[in-house]
Amino acid sequence: MTRTPGEPLNEAAYGALAPEVEDYLHHLGVERRLAARTVTLYRDALHRLQGSAGAEGVPLKQAQPHHLRSWAARLRGTGLGPRSIALALAAWRGLYRHWGRRGEVVANPVEGLRAPKVGKPLPKALSVEQAVQLAEHAQHQAAMPEAESDPRLALRDHAIVELLYGSGLRVAEILGLDARASGQAERAGHGWIDLPDATAHVLGKGSKRRSVPVGGAALGALQAWLSVRPLLARGDEPALFVSRRGTRLSASQLRLRLKAQSQASGLATPVHPHMLRHSFASHLLQSSGDLRAVQELLGHASITTTQVYTKLDHQHLAKVYDAAHPRARRKGP
Repeated sequence: MTRTPGEPLNEAAYGALAPEVEDYLHHLGVERRLAARTVTLYRDALHRLQGSAGAEGVPLKQAQPHHLRSWAARLRGTGLGPRSIALALAAWRGLYRHWGRRGEVVANPVEGLRAPKVGKPLPKALSVEQAVQLAEHAQHQAAMPEAESDPRLALRDHAIVELLYGSGLRVAEILGLDARASGQAERAGHGWIDLPDATAHVLGKGSKRRSVPVGGAALGALQAWLSVRPLLARGDEPALFVSRRGTRLSASQLRLRLKAQSQASGLATPVHPHMLRHSFASHLLQSSGDLRAVQELLGHASITTTQVYTKLDHQHLAKVYDAAHPRARRKGP
C-alpha cells in the first residue's frame, strides 16, 4: 500500500502493534515522559518495523542484523528523507535496547546500523521586528473584543505569544503549566506560573525542572488572561491555558491558533511555536552575548546545542554589515 511520505500510518490498514511494542511506547510516554509528538513518530517507525518483519515472517525478537539492514534499506524506497530514516532507526534501536535490558533479546540487531548523514539546517527565527509585529498584533486583538467571537480566547492567545517569545518555552512546557503551584502539579509532572515572583517553573526534557523569568509584557498579558480564565475553564481544570471547552489546550490547537495569528498579523511565513523559542534565544544572544545564560534559560543539557544560535547571530551581524558598511558591497567595473 502506498502513502505520502510523512503521512501517519493507518492502523486499520497496517494492523495494530504487538502488545510488547505497545509496552515500549507506554514506557516512553509514561516513564521517560517523552513528548506526545515524539511518541507518535516512534509509533509510525515501529509500524514500519513490524510490517517489514511480518512480510518476511520474521519474529521481531528473533530478527538478526542482516534483517534490519535490509529493512532499513527499504526506508529510502518509501520516500523518507535522511532525518526520518534516522528517527526510524532510533526508534528501532530503542525498542531492542528496551528488550535487552529485560533480557528478552541477546543482542541489539540495530546497534551497528548507521543513519544517513543529515545536514543541520539553522533554526528558523523571526527578526526582532517580525516578533514584535506578531506580539503587537496579538495585543491589539486582545484589546478589541469585537475582533474575536470569544474575546477570552484573544486574551489567552496574546498571553501565549508573549510567554513563548518572552521566556523561550517549548510547546510541551507551556502547555504543561498549571495556573498555580500545588502538590497535584508536582505529582502530575506539571509546571506553574508564579506571578508575584515573575517566574515560570517548567518541567523540561528529561523531567528536569527549571525556573525562567517572565517579562513585563508577558506578565501583563497573563494577568489579563487569568482575569477571564475562570469564565472558560472547568471547575477542576488546573491548566493555565485551556481550550474553548475548558480543558487543557492541546499542542495541535496551539499550533493552529499561532499560525492563524501570524497570518493575520501580516507575516509572510506562518509561525510555529518553536520558531518563537528560536527567536527568543537568537535575540537574547544578540543583545547579551552570554551563551551560558541562554543555555540555562533554554534548558539545554549541552552548550553545543545552544551554540547553533551563535551562527544565527553571525548571520544577523553579516546582514547588518552588508546593509550598512560602505565597503561591504562590491562595486562594478
